[in-house]
Amino acid sequence: MDNSLLVSLSQQLAAYRSMDVIANNLANISTPGFKRESAKFEEYITRVAPSEGQTGMQSVSFVKDAGVSRDLSQGNVQTTGAPFDFAINGNGYFVVQTPQGMRYTRDGHFTLDANGQVVNSDGYALQGDSGAITITPADTNVHVGQDGIISSTVNGLASQIGKLQVVDFANERTLVKEGANLYSTSQTPTTAANATIGQGMLESSNVQSVLEISHMIEVMRAYQATASLSQSQEDMIRQAVTRLGATPN
Repeated sequence: MDNSLLVSLSQQLAAYRSMDVIANNLANISTPGFKRESAKFEEYITRVAPSEGQTGMQSVSFVKDAGVSRDLSQGNVQTTGAPFDFAINGNGYFVVQTPQGMRYTRDGHFTLDANGQVVNSDGYALQGDSGAITITPADTNVHVGQDGIISSTVNGLASQIGKLQVVDFANERTLVKEGANLYSTSQTPTTAANATIGQGMLESSNVQSVLEISHMIEVMRAYQATASLSQSQEDMIRQAVTRLGATPN
């Protein structure tokens, strides 16, 4: 295949990858705690033999997928009034117990299951400093302070249930997406130093729809331009082959 076609193909694949990431951002615009991502690419240069009329080895530049970059900026905090909606102000992640082990999330939308445990939308138990958090029928006026301490009133007396476990990591960018707005990591978690908790609140996604749509338009135009160039090159090759076939022996 002609090098120019290979270069065009690498650019089209890059545009396809960018569009996939943008679509995922837009799909999660209403997901609490979701962090926007952007595709990253690198220039890959290789040396090839000269074509007719050229002298010396030639450099050809391709586009190489370098993964995605995650925007860790905090989303807006919105008041919901739900007693088991929590928002982290500052750095940090909630901890939930899954069948695969501990996972981490910024999504603070939790509810009570049939056993009184505080769980996320997939039924995974939110962890406190002493394990899963359980609210009994005797617990009334459940309150979560900014320091994460969970208290309630039992028979008219104040009672402490536990404390939310909010952790941080040396390098947040290495956290691996596990789906369902959860992350995993081989890093050892530490207690988040400056995080505060807001009860009855949720951190919204940090995706901005206007910016994503603008980026999508840019990617579509770049793809169309590259596709038109590839089509022109293919037409030239087809015409050359047709003329060559029509040449008398």
